[in-house]
Amino acid sequence: MNKVTAVTIFESLASGVRLEVYRLLVRNGAEGVVAGEIASTLGVPPTNLSFHLKALTHTGLVSVEQEGRFQRYRANLSMMSELIAYLTDECCGGNPELCGVSVKSVSAECACSSSDDK
Repeated sequence: MNKVTAVTIFESLASGVRLEVYRLLVRNGAEGVVAGEIASTLGVPPTNLSFHLKALTHTGLVSVEQEGRFQRYRANLSMMSELIAYLTDECCGGNPELCGVSVKSVSAECACSSSDDK
């Protein structure tokens, strides 16, 4: 990951609604969540939610898949892990284990993600 990508991701998460959407998607792992369920769970009007989902998918943090009449959204867990690794890779002079940060545990492929990060 590079600085420009990291900044773009942080900008996309700088909204309380987008942060809550992303956290909901992370909680649901590879299963993802359809847009209507996201809206009802978070109490966000569908038109407002559409704007926020577009911002998250534009960065690649979230993917979307058409399922008939519904759109299923999933968090890109690999990108999340890359971002965490980017933030911690120079911790304590490049020795994050000295800082109590386990880069291995966050950068490893999440067990709940699918192999292709739908």
